This record gives sequence, C-alpha cells and structure tokens, in this order.
Amino acid sequence: MTPRVILERLLQAVSPRKSVYRGLRGVGQRWERLAERRLTEQGYAIRDRNFRAMAGEIDFVGEENGVLCFIEVKGRRGTAFGLPGEAVTDDKQARIIRAAEEYLLRKRIGSVPCRFDVVSILESGSGTEVTILRDAFRGPASRAPRR
Repeated sequence: MTPRVILERLLQAVSPRKSVYRGLRGVGQRWERLAERRLTEQGYAIRDRNFRAMAGEIDFVGEENGVLCFIEVKGRRGTAFGLPGEAVTDDKQARIIRAAEEYLLRKRIGSVPCRFDVVSILESGSGTEVTILRDAFRGPASRAPRR
C-alpha cells in the first residue's frame, strides 16, 4: 500500500461528510450523482467512485453482467462546443486506460472482461438528457504473458 493510499483512507475516515462545491466543480458533482442514479437504474453495480491513479481519475468503476466497466462522466450545458461524449479525446482515453490498468493492479483483480463506458449528460432549456455509451472506446489488446 502506497503512502498516498494510506493518506486517502485516513482522510476519508476523518471527514465523514462529503464537501459540496460551488461553480463548475459543483455542477460536475451533480452530474456524477445523476450519472450514478442512471447507471444503477440500468443494472450497474457501482464498485468504486472517483478512483485516483497516477495517470488520472476514473469517475466510476462498475460491473454490468459480469463485465468490469470503467466509466467516465461528461456533461455540457449545450452543444456549442460539441456533445459531451466528444470531449473524451484520445489523450483522455489513454489516461483512463492507464488508470484502469493501475486499478486492476492495486485491487489485484485477475483476468476479467473489461470495457470503457461514457455517461453523456446534456443540459438544455428543454431538460437534461442522460445517455450511457457502452463500450465507448477500446483499450489496448491484451498483452501476451511474459515468459
């Protein structure tokens, strides 16, 4: 266990209530709560939230039908800059993949089927649209075991 993991666990134990942010960070928290609600309605079992790794953060780690899902939540307040799912660029995908690899190593999870999903949240004047994009992008092909 790394010192960072120990520190995170100590901080979680000391601070019983979650802080609520204002501004864009608060909107992100609201979108994550909305995404979590939709994911559980669709049959996902949430295993972890906001997993932090050296490469970045994974919003949710869930399981659906025996498949481990690494889930990124993206939201927008309109389409002027494109759809939320389009904001998961190749660079962001690479960071999520590296963080997922670290998750599997830290949690000592063996060979299980995995996929990468994106929850797209679009707010507009007519309401909020939540879309789950299953298998939104692919990670690298499995590596052959070392000899």
